Amino acid sequence: MLPKPVSDLTPNTYAFESSPLVKPTGFREYDARWLFEKEINLMGIQALGLGIATLMHERGTRPDIVVGHDFRGYSASIKMALIAGLMAGGVRVHDIGLALSPMAYFAQFALDVPAVAMVTASHNDNGWTGVKMGIDRPLTFGPDEMGRLKEIVLGAEFTERPGGGYRFVEGFPERYIADLTDRPKLARPIKVVAACGNGTAGAFAPRVLEALGAEVVPLDCELDHTFPRYNPNPEDMKMLHALRDTVLETGAEVGLGFDGDGDRCGVVDNEGAEIFADKVGVMLARDLSALHPGCRFVVDVKSTGLFDTDPVLQQNGARTDYWKTGHSYIKRRVNELDALVGFEKSGHYFFNQPIGRGYDDGLVSAIAILDMLDRNPDRTMADLRRALPMTWGSPTMSPHCDDETKYDVVERVVARVKAMAESGDPVGGHAITDLVTVNGVRIVTDDGTWGLVRASSNKPELVVVVESPVSEERMRAMFAGVDAILRENPEVGAYNQTI
Repeated sequence: MLPKPVSDLTPNTYAFESSPLVKPTGFREYDARWLFEKEINLMGIQALGLGIATLMHERGTRPDIVVGHDFRGYSASIKMALIAGLMAGGVRVHDIGLALSPMAYFAQFALDVPAVAMVTASHNDNGWTGVKMGIDRPLTFGPDEMGRLKEIVLGAEFTERPGGGYRFVEGFPERYIADLTDRPKLARPIKVVAACGNGTAGAFAPRVLEALGAEVVPLDCELDHTFPRYNPNPEDMKMLHALRDTVLETGAEVGLGFDGDGDRCGVVDNEGAEIFADKVGVMLARDLSALHPGCRFVVDVKSTGLFDTDPVLQQNGARTDYWKTGHSYIKRRVNELDALVGFEKSGHYFFNQPIGRGYDDGLVSAIAILDMLDRNPDRTMADLRRALPMTWGSPTMSPHCDDETKYDVVERVVARVKAMAESGDPVGGHAITDLVTVNGVRIVTDDGTWGLVRASSNKPELVVVVESPVSEERMRAMFAGVDAILRENPEVGAYNQTI
């Protein structure tokens, strides 16, 4: 039996090689993230695997699980430690090797396996690792499952069982690629820049897009786990700027940027405009609601207000539900409401039947964008962007706040804003007309301008987003008002970027 994990160990010591290190804050709301060797070691990963196995048996899940790993220098080693723990817990492991997260989700269906554990730090900087996991396809863990897993691992409530096994599923990426490309080709060879930031998607995205008949210009598609140019994150302005420059240099119709584990897709139009993912979502919602009148969408609280107010969506009878940010939350809500698509401002899109299987896949998102362009041969991506009502929105801004304090800070901010609303105090110079508190607080003022504050689910940060349908000046005023409230809390640090 593994010893009980500890929360702090010094690397390069006997203790570090003899005890599981698992920092409690690595258990997030819907997945797990740690700084490798600083917050978790290989024995800690083994304990995590045994904990997942114990939870599977506790919940009555058939003891079969898909595992895969992203392209980082240490991910394969972490996956093998995870597998050792899973097998010790009596689980049969189906290893698909180097993979995208959506490839692992697809494997649950293709291999008829109920559970998944994908070793990935997604878009986090090098040094981070983590696991995206689920035991009820196509869903991934939410707070209940993560809370129980945390109790099992940190309390060493493990149950070792016989019956564990291992098999490597040879050639599985070909099955995934075939699933995406077994369909009619595009009517014309749309020229697209595919940017992968040297992450895992570089091994797959160009092949898929070319097989669909697109003319692909690869950008940073060579696998290199040092990420020499920028992090593979389509919300990172460095990546978006590189994508923009290449689109303009090559005359491409669209630029598509994929994150480190391939479940998100960022977009630059033919004029080099970097379109935030929620606005791309509105464009796709317009296109799809014309084909599926009266359909329902789910969007996260960081997303533009256009999902509620856009006249085309209203004309098509589309209905939109604003919900908690996070791939697990949106995925579950899409499933509960039988929505056609769920959109997150971060770029996670969850296409349900008949387009997808309900999980987030950056390549399915890319294909939907190309199909939209294919259905609109007389309109460019920029034309479709300009057809949207004008709003002025910020990028997702992330001031530092320690994991141990960020949720307390958000609770104080929510209480402060509620008190301001009750007393009639303005934010950013305008009266508060609505507060959405399903995930932090979204402050809406009398002219439709809004600002959001919530805790990041996977980093020691807060999340701040502002938008105005009136003007850039009003957007900036809202940011100043929200920031002033945040600065009442000394735990809040500097922003990663600002407006």
